[in-house]
Amino acid sequence: MPIKTYNPVTPALRYKSTNDFKQVTTDEPYKPLLEVKKKINGRNNRGVITVRHRGGAHKRFYRKIDFKRNKYDVAGIVETIEYDPNRSSFIALIKYMDGERRYILATSNMKAGMKVVSGAVTDISEGNCMQLKNIPAGTMVHNIEIKKGKGGQIARSAGAYAEIVAKEGEMVQLKFPSSEVRNVHENCCATIGQVSNPEHMNMALGSAGRSRHLGIRPTVRGVAMNPIDHPMGGGEGKTAGGGHPVSPWGQKAKGLRTRNSRKLSNKYIVRRRTK
Repeated sequence: MPIKTYNPVTPALRYKSTNDFKQVTTDEPYKPLLEVKKKINGRNNRGVITVRHRGGAHKRFYRKIDFKRNKYDVAGIVETIEYDPNRSSFIALIKYMDGERRYILATSNMKAGMKVVSGAVTDISEGNCMQLKNIPAGTMVHNIEIKKGKGGQIARSAGAYAEIVAKEGEMVQLKFPSSEVRNVHENCCATIGQVSNPEHMNMALGSAGRSRHLGIRPTVRGVAMNPIDHPMGGGEGKTAGGGHPVSPWGQKAKGLRTRNSRKLSNKYIVRRRTK
């Protein structure tokens, strides 16, 4: 999907780029599937900031997304493709033959009027959901379950996908764009196709105000601080500080592996991701 750029009539517009939203068909969400989204602003249940640089975003409603796709063997029609302020991809409103409506993640080529269905065995077409064991090798999938029946947890952001490369016993090997290869049980479900809005990663915010609108607060560089505030602070004039870049609490910021070596899911990773 192309990116929209602007004539530089102001300094902010010189670098600003946005989505052209040609895939989106309406700007009115389906109200029965909305719920109030409380602002957290990076704080935990005690009100302590645990994630920095969050807060002040525009007020939003949460759209309830069907990640489980457990309405089996009931065909549905894509009514609308909509923008979702809570995620980087677009969402699709599906009207099923029994009259029920649900939101799902829209695929890159999904259009209003398309037919989608989920079940044990369905057609290999975008938006259909089925078990991995019934999807042929070489197919791109998204919204992949890790545990059967829990709902999709892998490849849900804009442009995300995984490719089925092999099947061994009860396991299916999935290859991700990072080159990681991972085993997932064959009875887990996945949706055919690539997630919509693949150009999201190429868009530039262009202004500080747009960042604040999205809930991103300013970030101060460590080298610009005093020594009491950051390990990389201090020095006469501008200085690199010496040593490796670290967080405010001294943890190395580049190259340090933070994944627990005893994590149970390590055994399912066939090949780790590479740069």
